[in-house]
Amino acid sequence: MEEEQKVKLYGMWASTYVKRVEVALRAKGIAYEYIEEDLNNKSQALLQYDPVHNKVPVLVHNGKPITESPIILEYIDETWKQAPRLLPDDPYQRAKVRFWASFIQQQLFEGVSQVITRGGEAQEKAIGELLEKMNIFEEEMKKLLPNGVSVIEVQNLGLLDILVGAVFSPYKAQEEVAGVQILDPEKNPLILSWVSAWNQLTTVQELLRPHDKIVGLLQFVRKTALGSSG
Repeated sequence: MEEEQKVKLYGMWASTYVKRVEVALRAKGIAYEYIEEDLNNKSQALLQYDPVHNKVPVLVHNGKPITESPIILEYIDETWKQAPRLLPDDPYQRAKVRFWASFIQQQLFEGVSQVITRGGEAQEKAIGELLEKMNIFEEEMKKLLPNGVSVIEVQNLGLLDILVGAVFSPYKAQEEVAGVQILDPEKNPLILSWVSAWNQLTTVQELLRPHDKIVGLLQFVRKTALGSSG
């Protein structure tokens, strides 16, 4: 317990990267102090702990900082070995999870970001590319998951659950702002059921922000991106 009390997390309310770490900490029952950062006026502590990127999240454990959410998540899993284990023990299965974790981040998360920040033909191209990648992910997850179904519970929460949930949890707000459908119940029933189950977790619900607040933030992001590109 003494060790757990020495955990601090520097974050920002709207960051999906921060939410990933918070869910992992809470799922494992790790007590931590949360410090909200104003990214327009970053604290000296944040600048000191992450002098390279000056970004959140930063996890500080016993005075030692760990940066970048993928690295933080693995650090949490390796340091606190109680359930849930975020990554499998088997090296091959572990490698597969890492591959799809990278796919979620580099293809799906970035794809959603492009759909939100682009307009006109550029947005049409972005949504087409995103849906193609989501269909690939959908089919491959049917092979990877037991019986092709995702059953999420706090006690068996895995890295892919956290990443899929973090990316698509606010899909209704994403669709409202972008003006396009991102999650199609007919084409991506597995991903949709995965996200719906994620949003029902008590651990997740405690961290969810109001729909209107997420919409407002995404509208600002979209307006800023379209203004700078126009």
